[in-house]
Amino acid sequence: MEHEFWHKRWANKEIGFHEGSVNQYLYQHWPELAGKGAGTVLVPLCGKAHDLWWLHDRGHPVIGVELSDIACKDFFEEAGEKAMVHPGEPFTVFRHDNLEIWNGDFFQLVPSELSHVRLVYDRAALIALPPELRPKYVEHLTAVTPENTRTLLITLDYDGSPTAPPFNVSNDEVHELYAEDYHIEHIHTQTLANDHPFAKRKGLTGATESVFRLTRR
Repeated sequence: MEHEFWHKRWANKEIGFHEGSVNQYLYQHWPELAGKGAGTVLVPLCGKAHDLWWLHDRGHPVIGVELSDIACKDFFEEAGEKAMVHPGEPFTVFRHDNLEIWNGDFFQLVPSELSHVRLVYDRAALIALPPELRPKYVEHLTAVTPENTRTLLITLDYDGSPTAPPFNVSNDEVHELYAEDYHIEHIHTQTLANDHPFAKRKGLTGATESVFRLTRR
């Protein structure tokens, strides 16, 4: 997606993808993925997700990456927290304690900046990208994270040809994208209830969410 698309979505508050609460699958599946350690977590295309605070409160240093400066500012303001802002190129860093949001283009990340990352949480990155950008995203994520990095990936699949995110990503596509460089465990699938906000908004039936545990080889 073009940068301007996302800037307009945030400026116009067209952020139906924002959950407004901690994701249920993060609650359920993160402890098994992360174990007892408190490794640094990378959260690509993080928006202003409450999930970052949840991870931070469990002792994890957190690096979110987000294109929109509106999302970065709202994230801290809505939590009543003050962030130190460190302008720079290609990222301006918003920091509170050991939680950081890097405001800039995900594709500008480089491996040397993320050598300490041990975990990745992706609820809204892969499904935010159209099909033609997903291989580039996975390739870059793989290039900038260390070996043995573990990822919790949440996807959404439904019938149709959407023109705006969240996009549908099938389980088969997850295997096509990740199998070369990751060990893949498909650990959960759940059908969205018909009264789920996204299903209601799109008039969907039979949409499913899947949860994967990925380990970088």
